[in-house]
Amino acid sequence: MKRLSKKFLVVVLASILLIAAGCSSQSSGSGDAAAEGKSIKIGMSFQEMNNPYFISMKEALEEAAKQIGAEVIIADAQHDVAKQINDIDDMIQKGIDILLINPTDSEGAEAAVIAAKDAGVIVVAVDAQAKGPLDSFVGSRNYDAGYLAGKQMAEDLGGNGKVAILDGIPVVPILQRVEGFRDAVSEYAGIEIVDIQNGKQDRAEAMKVTENMLQSNPDLDALFSVNDEGALGSLGAIEASGKDVALYSVDGHPEAIEAILKGGAFKATTAQFPRDQVRIGLGMALAKLWGAEVVPEEVPIDVELQTIDNASDFSW
Repeated sequence: MKRLSKKFLVVVLASILLIAAGCSSQSSGSGDAAAEGKSIKIGMSFQEMNNPYFISMKEALEEAAKQIGAEVIIADAQHDVAKQINDIDDMIQKGIDILLINPTDSEGAEAAVIAAKDAGVIVVAVDAQAKGPLDSFVGSRNYDAGYLAGKQMAEDLGGNGKVAILDGIPVVPILQRVEGFRDAVSEYAGIEIVDIQNGKQDRAEAMKVTENMLQSNPDLDALFSVNDEGALGSLGAIEASGKDVALYSVDGHPEAIEAILKGGAFKATTAQFPRDQVRIGLGMALAKLWGAEVVPEEVPIDVELQTIDNASDFSW
């Protein structure tokens, strides 16, 4: 019930923003798109599309855009900063009114954000923070995500054990998850972080990295992955090794939820709500486009720990 009430509040907030923005456009005609009576054109650049998390976000954006008669242009950066910058430049040339950016690199995205703002485009970062003159940022409470996973791990281990971190790409959410995890386990004197390696948030790469971790640390008790896609690769390595290593992660990936419910090595994931993030991101952008002088600089979205006790009711 707790998760449903939070999601309900999020959807209500998004609806209020959309309705208020729509009334503003009809009554005041603020914003170039509204003033000209033309269809709104929305561009969204994803860091990757080979992940159900971002696919669900894309679907939610397309559904919301359809409701307001907007055109959507989608681009997949494939974790390539140069490609993301070029993709966004193409969107600007096509006359987008709004850019929703999910940066593949928080620092590297700055050039694209500046270019879009110089062209008069409303820019909102979604899921991952980007440097530059953003109108707003909507993303999960990533520090909390790491902290909750770390706290659960430490409690499951009884406050004692050797643990490792499977890191990822250098975007703000990943850094915050690692920070939250470290802070949580630091509260337990008996927990020792013995290894940290980069699995690049990729299933195949994470499997190889985890295999190396297990060989280098034969007495490893638990592993924290910065995302579920990487964790699922780690799960394969753990199961193949036959070792008793507990796994904790972040996202709420359907396969991760399934693995948790089986009662094996995968113990918990801190779930995010990608559909809500993009809906609210669009709501912020529309409010600004349709005349709002000020929108929140940052809108944090709550996360929730999923374990075998409550995961059966969860889905993105």
